[in-house]
Amino acid sequence: MSGIVPERKVRHILGISGGKDSAALAVYMRDRVPDIEYFFCDTGEELTETYDFIDRLEARLGIKVQRLAATQGFKHFLEKYNDFLPSPQSRWCTVQMKIKPLEEFIGDDEAISYVAIRADEDRSGYVATKDTIKVVFPFKDAGITKPDVERILEESGIGMPKYYSWRSRSGCYFCFFQRKIEWVRLAENHPGLFEKAKSFEKVLPDGRRYTWSQDESLDELIARKDQIIAEHEKRVKLQKQRKPNKTLAEVLEGVLDGEDQEEGCVVCHV
Repeated sequence: MSGIVPERKVRHILGISGGKDSAALAVYMRDRVPDIEYFFCDTGEELTETYDFIDRLEARLGIKVQRLAATQGFKHFLEKYNDFLPSPQSRWCTVQMKIKPLEEFIGDDEAISYVAIRADEDRSGYVATKDTIKVVFPFKDAGITKPDVERILEESGIGMPKYYSWRSRSGCYFCFFQRKIEWVRLAENHPGLFEKAKSFEKVLPDGRRYTWSQDESLDELIARKDQIIAEHEKRVKLQKQRKPNKTLAEVLEGVLDGEDQEEGCVVCHV
């Protein structure tokens, strides 16, 4: 019948960050929403372990994760922002290289975005800038917590990302949310990437300093790595004494969480 506008199809989308929570949500939602679209916002500055983990996720679940990328790379945007590195106060990397590619991917379509924030977390999550995007939190609604996430990944055969042995969350190798010990571990595990991160730092003739760590350059940080390691190991020892039944991985995460001063970008880290 003429004059009748066909109902628009609502897209179902789920972002994969390369972390444990979004991977577990992919497992959880696969059979609940058969036509779900999986995507990964690829900055081109991710850890090798992240790409490997996403490949493993695709193989185990038999899904395709669409790689979304910004029109330009990180160096382009760094020049655009006059060498001003992204920081907790100015997260332009998330806006330019994660959120904009995502919203271009969705376009004007109506979409339901499934976000992997757990029931035991106190975070708001990605806030859509378009009223055509509805954001939902299946883990919060179902009361799923961190132990449940770990069980989901273990039972699926996917397991945990390898970087969790030295780093607590996903994101770019130069993420400004990294703790001091994680910068040290980056230098140990990926010396080439550590040097690349250093190359983005700038000290201008007028004294202005653009560094990843708010109070020191990476050269200054790594010069005192023995002190950083000793302080970290002391905290790990105390945590093990307080919670003797925890695994080493759980102790490490507890220590790193205790060092947190900022909430990470949810588009990157779930």
